[in-house]
Amino acid sequence: MSAAEKARVLFFVGVVALIYVGAAGSIFNYIRRRKQAAFKAALFVGLAAIGLLCVAYGYFIEPNWLQVTHITIPSSKIPSGITPIRIAHISDLHSDPRPRLEAALANAIEAEHPDVIVFTGDSINSREGLPVFRAFLSRLSRAAPTFVVRGNWDAWYWNDVNLFEATGAHHLDGKAESIEIEGVTLWLSGLDVASESNVEEVLRSAPPNAFTVFLHHYPDMIEDVAARSIDLYCAGHTHGGQIAMPLYGALVTLSRFGKRYESGLYREKDTTLYVNRGIGMEGGVPRVRFWSRPELTVMDLVPR
Repeated sequence: MSAAEKARVLFFVGVVALIYVGAAGSIFNYIRRRKQAAFKAALFVGLAAIGLLCVAYGYFIEPNWLQVTHITIPSSKIPSGITPIRIAHISDLHSDPRPRLEAALANAIEAEHPDVIVFTGDSINSREGLPVFRAFLSRLSRAAPTFVVRGNWDAWYWNDVNLFEATGAHHLDGKAESIEIEGVTLWLSGLDVASESNVEEVLRSAPPNAFTVFLHHYPDMIEDVAARSIDLYCAGHTHGGQIAMPLYGALVTLSRFGKRYESGLYREKDTTLYVNRGIGMEGGVPRVRFWSRPELTVMDLVPR
């Protein structure tokens, strides 16, 4: 976490703490002085009540409220007269032993009838969540060709676990695969976290005439990817902040670019970057989402 992100978090926590200290003090004064402190007590108690409602919403409602985002990506590599090629992009599932959004997410993906599904890492929060994740990924692989990379949690904590075993998913760690859809060749490559040093090697093999897709957990490789004119870069990791503020957005992204690529669609040179907000929540941090709903991104590739 950068110094700026730490400062934003401390400021946010400080404001919340001030509200609740003020509420407690106002209630005490109201009891002691009654009418003189009535307005002040009502103000702070009201703010404290709103805060509790926000916490309840962030814990019980938003983590289970999936948002499906549709975007269109025009390209001269997509010929006219064909049905748009559809890519479903998900990230940061963070499966726990008890399923949460996995079934609803699989239903939503199947309803979109994608030609390709991509997952940009962070699979599980614990080993006990592995069966849940594998069952979900196996279902996706039956719906459409599914391509995956490992995220930072996968690399740091589960590097000795074969996360994708027997799921049918294609693991793209420093590798590339081609798939043909309606006569159009899609070239898909990817890198796990901890394999970033291989970026030049994998990007150098991109064929010039194919529509190229690159998968990596962090959005931080955008400069290298854009320099190679990759058509589409799919990333996650930021969770959209997981806790975000209206009109401001993410407090923390844990990206070296800070808030520059916090979530959504970006264009760098000839490369389209999409940073997915992810589905789950990391273990070890507050299990809440606020102003950053879980996201399924559906991308339609169309003629320019």
